[in-house]
Amino acid sequence: MNSCVPSPSYALLPGAPGSPVILHVPHSAREIPAEVRAGIVLDGPALERELDHITDAHTAEIAAVAAELAEVAPWRFVNRLSRLVIDPERFPDEREEMLAVGMGAVYTRTTHREALRGEDTDPAPLIERYFRPYARAMTEAVADRLAATGRAVIVDVHSYPSAPLPYELHGEGPRPPVCLGTDSFHTPRELLAAVREAFAGCGETGLDSPFSGTYVPLEFYGKDQRVSALMVEIRRDTYLTEPGGPAGPGLTRLARALAALVDAVTG
Repeated sequence: MNSCVPSPSYALLPGAPGSPVILHVPHSAREIPAEVRAGIVLDGPALERELDHITDAHTAEIAAVAAELAEVAPWRFVNRLSRLVIDPERFPDEREEMLAVGMGAVYTRTTHREALRGEDTDPAPLIERYFRPYARAMTEAVADRLAATGRAVIVDVHSYPSAPLPYELHGEGPRPPVCLGTDSFHTPRELLAAVREAFAGCGETGLDSPFSGTYVPLEFYGKDQRVSALMVEIRRDTYLTEPGGPAGPGLTRLARALAALVDAVTG
């Protein structure tokens, strides 16, 4: 497998050979290639503001510190490009509910429901160039963990704003310090119990509000229970200056909690 070779789109950062854990960090980057930027209608300052709102700032750092602290280092799969290029966690077809607000695999609307790309934008070229290679590499990474350890545990590392943004379809519910996104097939009770214990010192944890679900590559989704998955959504005011400012001391506390989760599910 060649996924360890650096890619402009993503990086698979190796952990211990016997670790089943993949920390998936899909939304931490702000980088937009020039040819993709040309299709975005926002001017420079407006694009920077949108990146502040849409980027899960510092989540790659949280995952990196957690990997250093864990007794058995997890693997990390990190998106190097902004989710404004493609969102690797969306369905690339009509199954995706966020199409209703212009945020399918290729966004045409901003967090405030304003134009990001032209309405006549064809998503296919971006999906072929960026989405499908990313999906293939993540599928290979999961398959490698299955081959090496007999199981794979995907922990999605995200963040979300303390106040709802206009694009949110389910923003009226609770917004706890840590929101856990689950899947009825891929999130076993033991994994849920482990994350609640690990994050007990980070404030209240809630389930599937304001964001629900978790990422599993489509080859395994709903088919292979050896692949377990959970999304950890961290409320941004607990570790940074919103909307996308510098991180504070909360980052280390969250990284320790994430490391404790890695240790709990690795053993």
